[in-house]
Amino acid sequence: MPELTGRRPPSEGDDGAAVPENAASGLAAPGDRAELLLAMHRLAVGPHPTAALLGWLARRGGRWTALLDADGAVLRASAFPAGATPVAGLPGLAAEGVALLRSQGAGSARIDRAGLTGWFVAAGDGPARPVLAAVGPGAGPAGLPRLLADAARLAGLCRQVEAAARDRERSERADAGSREAVLHLLMIGELPAAHRIAAALGPELPDPVRVRVVEGPVGRRAEIAAEWGAATGDRSWIVPCPVNHGHLIAVSPAGLAPGGGGEPPGPADCAVGVSGAVPLRETALGYEQAFHALAAARSVPGRHVVFDGQGDLAPLLGPAGAGWARHLLRPLTEYAPLRRADPGAAELLGTLSSWLAFGTGAVRHLKVHRNTLAARLDRIQHLLGLDLERLPGQATASLALRLRAVPVLPAGPAAPVLPAGPAGLELLLAGPAAAHWAEALLRPLHAAGPPTAAASLRAWLAQDARVAPAAAVLGISAPALRKRLLRIEELLQRSLLASPSAKYDLWLAERAGSPAGA
Repeated sequence: MPELTGRRPPSEGDDGAAVPENAASGLAAPGDRAELLLAMHRLAVGPHPTAALLGWLARRGGRWTALLDADGAVLRASAFPAGATPVAGLPGLAAEGVALLRSQGAGSARIDRAGLTGWFVAAGDGPARPVLAAVGPGAGPAGLPRLLADAARLAGLCRQVEAAARDRERSERADAGSREAVLHLLMIGELPAAHRIAAALGPELPDPVRVRVVEGPVGRRAEIAAEWGAATGDRSWIVPCPVNHGHLIAVSPAGLAPGGGGEPPGPADCAVGVSGAVPLRETALGYEQAFHALAAARSVPGRHVVFDGQGDLAPLLGPAGAGWARHLLRPLTEYAPLRRADPGAAELLGTLSSWLAFGTGAVRHLKVHRNTLAARLDRIQHLLGLDLERLPGQATASLALRLRAVPVLPAGPAAPVLPAGPAGLELLLAGPAAAHWAEALLRPLHAAGPPTAAASLRAWLAQDARVAPAAAVLGISAPALRKRLLRIEELLQRSLLASPSAKYDLWLAERAGSPAGA
């Protein structure tokens, strides 16, 4: 028959002080108990405290030790201590002990059956309290009941602390996921949805903005984000980059002057790229500018660079460019899937934008499988009639997406209707606005670059921005061409080898200003 030991934990006197379970036990000495309590408290403040405490108790008592819930289910259990023989029926006996405590309203109980002894001590208060159980052959070493009584409430507290930590981590992941979703919506131009989520999370999204990209050790991203948020009065949206794990992205009010009093100094082990001031709807452009500035920041004193290159080509192309882009993208923007589960126009546009910016990293940005990404790109290629595996098709699609984001100007003189696709693009690039933009973009290369720089860049672009084939055309090694391209990055203050890459703008610039079809 089960033996009920009372409503208090075993070995506890009327005043709550421990009394010896066995006069011969060495644990009866106050100094021994103090050492045991100190050892348990050290475990309780260390990593994985519940598991560590249960394992320590199992080794001390030479038996299976577990923390059980109010129904007798195992919440956490120790392994069998070294030298102990696993015994069948332990979970059943443990559940019986918990049921006994619950039915009697007791604080502790002991069950003896078939050579097994189970000690059970309530590890908290209330009907849902967990129970500390120790089950094994025989009664165990003298002083075990008292040791379990001392450990029970500590084990319950460890469990609560771990549960609170898990809840906090879930909350932080949910908050981080929501903030990443806001950044993603800004990147694809979905401002109304971004504003709705931002209003619930805070702070409100600023407009206009500067985008900052901070590159530093992955393990310090949270620390750097906290410093940045405090220094800017929590007015910035700071999100770990979902693609480049060493990057933080901060969307800040444009009035927060780069390098001014509102911005914390960049840590010595970090590089910072800052965009120009852009409207909120052009956050994607701001991100690209900041990314290009980061490429320059890696090699300058202070490692902090503000983007000061030439602006985007898209606004310079006027209504004719906007009309060309609408015509080119219409099969995609008006696409309606046959099945409801298939991606629609908005998802395909977001996929195209992400892939052009991040390449294969789009699977992390979009949180999709690589086969899903490939299937979507096949559909987009079919709809647009562009070869997205080649740089000309990629640059054409990139410019069309940027033109789509340019605000519609008031009605004016009718713009010429250009043919869609490459033919219309050639006419756009033949105009004076594109020629002036291209000349300004490439001026640092021609003014300060070595004689081989321009030829190396052209060969790289002609080979679809692939290093190995371009190096073969130039008759040099791939590492040698990489060094040349890194030098060109410094001259142009643009990222070439990492995504987002300036390869689309550079391809467009090489073709701009010449007669159509040349």
